[in-house]
Amino acid sequence: MNKYELGWNDQLEQAFDSYKKQGFSIGRVALEHKRMYRVFTEDGELLAEVSGKFRFEASERVDYPAVGDWVVISPRVDEGKATIHAVLPRFSKFSRKIAGATTEEQIVATNVDTVFLVNALNNDFNVRRIERYLLMAWESGANPVIILSKADLCTDTESKLAEVEAVAIGVPVHVVSVKTKEGLEDMKDYVTTGKTIALLGSSGAGKSTLTNYLAGHEKQLVQEVRVGDDRGKHTTTHRELIMLAAGGLIIDTPGMRELQLWESEEASEHVFRDIYELEENCRFRDCTHINEPHCAVQTAIANGELDQNRYTSYLKLQKELAYLERKTDKRAQLAEKAKRKKLTSEVKRKGY
Repeated sequence: MNKYELGWNDQLEQAFDSYKKQGFSIGRVALEHKRMYRVFTEDGELLAEVSGKFRFEASERVDYPAVGDWVVISPRVDEGKATIHAVLPRFSKFSRKIAGATTEEQIVATNVDTVFLVNALNNDFNVRRIERYLLMAWESGANPVIILSKADLCTDTESKLAEVEAVAIGVPVHVVSVKTKEGLEDMKDYVTTGKTIALLGSSGAGKSTLTNYLAGHEKQLVQEVRVGDDRGKHTTTHRELIMLAAGGLIIDTPGMRELQLWESEEASEHVFRDIYELEENCRFRDCTHINEPHCAVQTAIANGELDQNRYTSYLKLQKELAYLERKTDKRAQLAEKAKRKKLTSEVKRKGY
């Protein structure tokens, strides 16, 4: 494998320079399972685990390698194994809050150039979900592209496309069908040598089918959606970096039952640009958009310029982000306290 075909670049080379002088090698994480990693290297695929020092210094799960990461390794090629010593800086990171009540970050994919946000044009079509995915995509540092899949199952494609374009300001939107081949040629423009695409979307959206098309062979298992509600079954059960014969790489991801935001406050200005621009025209700088006179937001809703559902979605997401920020600050304080305690214990143990 050639490292440049895997996505290596000059910025990564600079970050790796000090490790290179120490005799280390590099690889890219293709698969992670219970802290064991399959790593693509120029010596082939190796099975790797982190070093003891790495494990000691890692304070959170996000410190560990994720699919898409470039890692510093000492390979044992004859054994088909390697030890991971460090993770090189990520130029993009798609994260969400881990499902459940725990306030903890879960990395979905890293070092992604383009995020395909896949939404099926069947009964599972949901504009509000697309807004959430857009928030997370902009925050990741990757470029979002919306893929409206299964066009062959939709009888009102134009109206749904218009709905999406109204909320996806400045984001490319493609209508595709693997069955009829509609729009698929446009997908290949994003799949170029050394570039990485991540496919994100709910179960049954068609991510695995699209992955198979771009890969040129049956790489991922495909299942039918459930009869009755068009909701999908989970086909992909893990995140995996896949090399494409025609160049480029794809990270296919499992469908997300619970899509909770992580750090997306700044990204909301991208997704809800229309609302932010309206707020600038309110008479009062601290306008709450409830009953103040000369409120540009309420005026836009009244005259049909701004959809009420979109504004309600905006308020809901802002409230969710504010809550998450409070919880994250508290958790960061506790994590720092635990880290100091851990270091103090190590110093006492070694008798420094």
